[in-house]
Formats: sequence, C-alpha cells, structure tokens
Amino acid sequence: MNYKLASAAALCCFAMAQAAHADIVLGASVQQTGSDANTGRYYVDAYNFAIDKINAAGGVNVGGKKEKLALKVYDNQSDLNLSVRQYVQLVSQDKVNLLLGPFASNFALADSAVSEKYQVPMVQGGGASDQIFARKFKYVFGTLPAASDYFGSTMSMMKQLKPAPTKVALLFADDAFDVSVANGTRPQLKQDGLDLVFEQKYATNASDFGSIIAQLKEKQVQSVLVAGHETEVLNFIRQAKSLNYSPMMYSFTVGVPSADFRKSIGNDANYAFGMTPWMPSANQKDALFGDADQFNKAWKAKFGYEPDYHAASGVADVEAVAQAIEAAGSVDPKKVRDALAKVDFSSVYGQIKFADNGQISLPQQVIQVQNGDVKAIYTNKFLAQQQYPMPAWDKR
Repeated sequence: MNYKLASAAALCCFAMAQAAHADIVLGASVQQTGSDANTGRYYVDAYNFAIDKINAAGGVNVGGKKEKLALKVYDNQSDLNLSVRQYVQLVSQDKVNLLLGPFASNFALADSAVSEKYQVPMVQGGGASDQIFARKFKYVFGTLPAASDYFGSTMSMMKQLKPAPTKVALLFADDAFDVSVANGTRPQLKQDGLDLVFEQKYATNASDFGSIIAQLKEKQVQSVLVAGHETEVLNFIRQAKSLNYSPMMYSFTVGVPSADFRKSIGNDANYAFGMTPWMPSANQKDALFGDADQFNKAWKAKFGYEPDYHAASGVADVEAVAQAIEAAGSVDPKKVRDALAKVDFSSVYGQIKFADNGQISLPQQVIQVQNGDVKAIYTNKFLAQQQYPMPAWDKR
C-alpha cells in the first residue's frame, strides 16, 4: 500500500468532511504528492494553520454574524493538467466560496485562468511570475513579489562587494517563474555595469550541469546567478564540487531559505547566497499570530519543521481572504474581489497591499548560509558580514 497516497487521500476526505460543516469554504488544489510535494506541504499546512487560528478566535465576521472557515483541498499530484481540472471542479461542482492557490508559477498561471473565467477570487502565494499578473486579470491576487526583481537586491549587493564580481553568468529553467527572473535580471545587470558573459536556459528538472560548469570555468565566471528549482540547485552545487568549480559567489532563487536544502548537502551549502521576502522577526506584527517570531515558534511546535517564506505567504493568503470577507460583509465573489483590491494590513509576512495588477511588493533580503545557518546579509544596505569570496572546495 502506498501510505503517502493514502495519507493524502485521508487528508482530502477530512477536509471535505470539515467543509460540509463550515459556513465559508475555501478551495485549493496543491501539490501534496509528486515532484513538488516538498514545497506544496507549506501551503496546505499554512492554509489549515491560519483557518484553525481564525476559527479558534470565533471565525470571520460577516455582516455582524460570525462564520467559520474550512478548506477543501485536492492533491494535484504535481500534475498541471490535473490541477486545472480540480480548480474547475472546485468552482463548478463543489461550489466553494473562494479560492486559494497552488505552488509554483506554472500552476498559478494556468489555475488562475479558471478563477478568472468563473469570476471567483483566488489569492495565491505560490506563483511570482510576471506573466501571471500581466494579463490584466481581475480575480487573481498574489503575495509573492515580482519574479523579475528576485535578483535585484543581489545585484545591488554585488556592486558593493570588494572586489566586485564583474563577470556574471545567468542560468535559468524553462518555466514561467524562472524565465521571468531572467527577463528582469538581464537589463538590470547591464544597468549596474555587470558583464553578462554567459547565459543558459536549461530544462526543468535538469540533473546534469557538467557541460554548463565547464563553460563557466572556461569563461572565468566570477558570479553565477541561478533561477531554478531546489533539486536543480542541489545538483548544480554537488557537480560544482565534484568538478572543483568555485566562483567568487553564486546565488540561487530557491533552496537557501529551506532547512531541508541545508540538510541535504550539509556543509556544502555554506557560502551559498539566496534571497527571501521574509524572515521571522518580532517587528512583524500580526493581529492573528502576534508577531512573526511567535508564528515561527508556533509553526515549528505544530508541524515539526521550520517555516520559510512559502509558509508565511500561505498564511497571509488566508488572512487576506478573511479581511476581504469582513470588509465586504459578504462572501459574494465580486464583492470580495473588490474588497481584496483595497486590503492593507500588517501580517507576519509583511504589509499586504495589492497593486493594481493584483501583486504585492516586498523587498528581497539577500541571505547566505554561514556555518549551516541562514543569515540576512543585505537589503538596500549590509546587515551582516558576508563570507566572500567563496573559497576553493579544497580550502574549506
């Protein structure tokens, strides 16, 4: 028996039973099994965590009446076509009130077309691709900052490093998110006077970076910027070590904030730069959880693993929906949609205020793995001492 699939099915059945006894049902299709399940779990856990917290406080005030929330969630098995079908089912057959999103930009890009077609608002914190928000859709809202600016703070930092890495390579996977990252990074590299000497698009889930690393060595690339998925980043680092390639620095769009990433390669994760729009801080106040430090502790106590920005953005998605319902005094999709366009509140994740295109703006902090821990290094100024240049593998 496949216990992983059985567990996912049980969770789905439990969610459906819970939904049957709730006043307001939020629907989602999320990667609970398959290649994206490791990140997908953040969203399922975040949605349930926030809903439980809201219900424990009495529920959502809808025109003077307190109503409870529930989650009806399907496992899309990391299958894009299945995810789309499940969102159609959620709105056309299950008749959920409102939608929460999947993980990953490719999924959010396709699934949000369902919310737009049926005019049911979707708040999602799993897709950052600029393509999602360039279509002038009215019913999709996103709590990740724009993918095109993911490396913005990294490039700003690079100019101030001594010596500055001037020969830069840009590697990116062939999906909506990573292509958006690349499209935003190219012009900014030029504007910042950084020389893009090598660029390579590679297939999603690529496992062999040997030929790419050989070209990086040949061109004497000093800084490697990689937009990809966690498995690809792990493969890149492992092969960089085996081929004894150590640039002055490398930075990755994913992986570095994740405890699983650091556990996977141990000390080999050290010196890697990354970025995150969120790190837990007592300065981030929240009416539901108190502050981000308290949220961080409560999450680890409940789920047994550390939250990262995926978890925080998922919780913010539910909070945004709840705030919009209360502001609208209704669960009518159009009224909630109009209220979402006006929300402006402080959360454990940051300030939630959607721009006209439906996406929020949050600064990316540059982070680095130092001695196995993640340290915030730079926003618009240095926050801590960076470990740079990266030493050769045999000198660590």
